[in-house]
Amino acid sequence: MLETGKAETGREAAPIWSWRSRIGVACVAVLHLGALYALFTTEYGPFAIALSLLAWLFANCLVLLLLPRPGIAAALSLIATVALIALSRFKFDILQLSITFLDFLIIDRDTLSFLLSVFPRLKLPLLLAAIAAVPVLWLVWRTDPFRISRKASLAGLALAAAGISGMAIAVPEQPWEPFQGVNHISNLARSGVVAVSRLSSTGWIEADPPAQPPLPLARVAHAATPLSLPPPLECEAKAKRPHIVMMLDESSFDVTSAPGIKVPAGYTDYFKSADGKQRTFVAEATGGPTWYTEFNVITGLSARSFGDLKFYVTRIAAGRVTRGLPAALQRCGYKTVSLYPTYGDFLSARTFQKALGVDEFIDMAEMGVSEDMQPDSFYFDQALKVFSREVPARAPVFMFLYLTANHFPWTDVYRPELTPGWKGPGNTGEIDEYIRRQTVTARDYGEFIEKLKRNHPDEQFLIVRFGDHQPNISQKMLEPGIDRAHLAKRVMAFDRRYFSTYYAIDTINFRPADLSSAFDKLDAAYLPIVIQDAAGVPLDPSFAEQKSIMLRCKGVFYSCNKGTEARRFNRLLIDAGLIKGL
Repeated sequence: MLETGKAETGREAAPIWSWRSRIGVACVAVLHLGALYALFTTEYGPFAIALSLLAWLFANCLVLLLLPRPGIAAALSLIATVALIALSRFKFDILQLSITFLDFLIIDRDTLSFLLSVFPRLKLPLLLAAIAAVPVLWLVWRTDPFRISRKASLAGLALAAAGISGMAIAVPEQPWEPFQGVNHISNLARSGVVAVSRLSSTGWIEADPPAQPPLPLARVAHAATPLSLPPPLECEAKAKRPHIVMMLDESSFDVTSAPGIKVPAGYTDYFKSADGKQRTFVAEATGGPTWYTEFNVITGLSARSFGDLKFYVTRIAAGRVTRGLPAALQRCGYKTVSLYPTYGDFLSARTFQKALGVDEFIDMAEMGVSEDMQPDSFYFDQALKVFSREVPARAPVFMFLYLTANHFPWTDVYRPELTPGWKGPGNTGEIDEYIRRQTVTARDYGEFIEKLKRNHPDEQFLIVRFGDHQPNISQKMLEPGIDRAHLAKRVMAFDRRYFSTYYAIDTINFRPADLSSAFDKLDAAYLPIVIQDAAGVPLDPSFAEQKSIMLRCKGVFYSCNKGTEARRFNRLLIDAGLIKGL
């Protein structure tokens, strides 16, 4: 119920049309008009506008339950709305994804640190904005002549919540919508419905219900026919093992898999292993995000097990998932190093990788650069520095090496001086630029191999490289002219044409111990098994268990048996204490 204000002494407040009341009414009106302006200039389409207005009503009613002053409710809601839109735009500039409800479920120090690392001057504007808000809020508080009963506020809150939920269910969010950089508030509201629904139904990660007694890891994943596995061989401390380089090749795949693409002579040679085979790597992302594949190849698990929450998979898993390739190699005496191309706080990458056994995490700042997109030769040189420092210690080194020069966009020529005299093969300018960068990668990689041979003639190396995902222009190559709706259906159905890249196995002074797990087509989560088998590292019980799934499912992980294998394996890891708090 709307009422005029009462003075704290119990006396009647000044009439509503007194000068103070008029200022209060004007303040409330300006605040609501400001909110409408913010929403109408960032929301597009009747659906998004209606949803954002319901979100505005929800925010006001939520504040009114605690403070029954509509002026203060409008002021705080406007501050929150403008801040959310600004944060969403910032996030979109960095990740090409607008803000979602999960950003508030997973608030950590790494995220705030990353924000201030990217914008080091942000602290002062935030402080000045907070100081400026104080007198405004005081003025609104002193002049607001209205009061809203809590019963009315609760009714408005329920109405807004029902409206948001109903609209989110009636018109589910499409996969491309958060990647458009608009509709920040409506997308945030709709993602809240999705997140709450997901967490209430399956939790953070898909896993079978707890079994009594807990399932042991040393069992084959068929519950109906449990067969004991032999215990893993202990690593021999003095055994000579190869140094391992796991190389993430940004946005790279063989474009000849698309029709009508022209390439330079010898282009496909780069995608072949030392044994002459060309193998397919099936990622869980297409057109972005690299950290899905990072999660796959470090943990050996599926980002898809996190459902709609997978965009935050490294943040969710940070400190909670401890089973992975680096820890398995540590057990066999490896020094584990990650050369990370951006700030280590990005999506909690440092915390995530450290918990999985990375001894030394070297990020962009420690490499001495301020931009993450560097020529491939830069990262290869960083790798050579690490090997020069670590090889004398005689312990084998595992290195996770990232390349970034083939990152989008391909509308601009990146470092043209790297390819003097380059002539495109005759595709569109964007595709020719993409191919040009791939040729630079192939050249720089060849030089890296030669330097390893020259600098460390007595050392053994195993190099496993892979494309982390297809570029976001692959749809133009694979199916020219496909419309967005059909493309979304293909992506949602996990059409492997859009998720297939490559992986290749190379060696120096070393013959792979076992390539039987290096299938011609392999899901990303199995790559740690391929690496350990090729290096001759005995599998621990968790990887031995997963290898039995790989053999039974012929290289398919999450999709095998409609997810039953992945869910059961997740339960095994939870019961073994290798996944905690999820």
